[in-house]
Amino acid sequence: MALFRFPSEPPSRPLIRTRNLYLRAPQANDYSAWAMLRMESREFLTPWEPSWNEDDLTRASFRLRTKRAAREIATDEAYSLFIFEAHSETLLGGLTLGLIRRGVAQACTLGYWMGKRHAGRGHMTEAVRGAVRFAFSDLALHRVEAACLPNNEPSRRLLERVGFQREGLARAYLKINGVWADHLLYAILSGDPQGGERP
Repeated sequence: MALFRFPSEPPSRPLIRTRNLYLRAPQANDYSAWAMLRMESREFLTPWEPSWNEDDLTRASFRLRTKRAAREIATDEAYSLFIFEAHSETLLGGLTLGLIRRGVAQACTLGYWMGKRHAGRGHMTEAVRGAVRFAFSDLALHRVEAACLPNNEPSRRLLERVGFQREGLARAYLKINGVWADHLLYAILSGDPQGGERP
């Protein structure tokens, strides 16, 4: 008899709602929209992401992503969510509150990506604000951390606009596009002032 049972599909309800967006776990029927958005945004995303696997955009790979998302949400390890525009239900990108540490830390790490055609419109600022509120209220976390490449000016501005504070530089912190790269480290605490509602 199994001690634990994990759902085969992540929860279908939105976990986060903002003025113009909702964020929910990926579902099997999101595959086509996700694959198209990632494929058309590949050149735009490549400088900021780990190298893509050969099978990255396959349906089988996506199925594994949805199962992992379901398991991690069920066990409070991570919340990997897709970002949708509320009125059109268009997939815009993704956001993860991952590496959740409980106990004395009560912290997580924030990561995000936006499809090229939706970038620069304030969607990610709004999504990150919603995710930070969710982390502090629903998840009762104390600290949300983020890291970005020093030359990723849009990401730096986004984090600072939301209220993240720069805490330092980590050398060769993450392997991005096949190269170990330095990253600026940011964090926001539950008691810190958060950026306003307008992007």
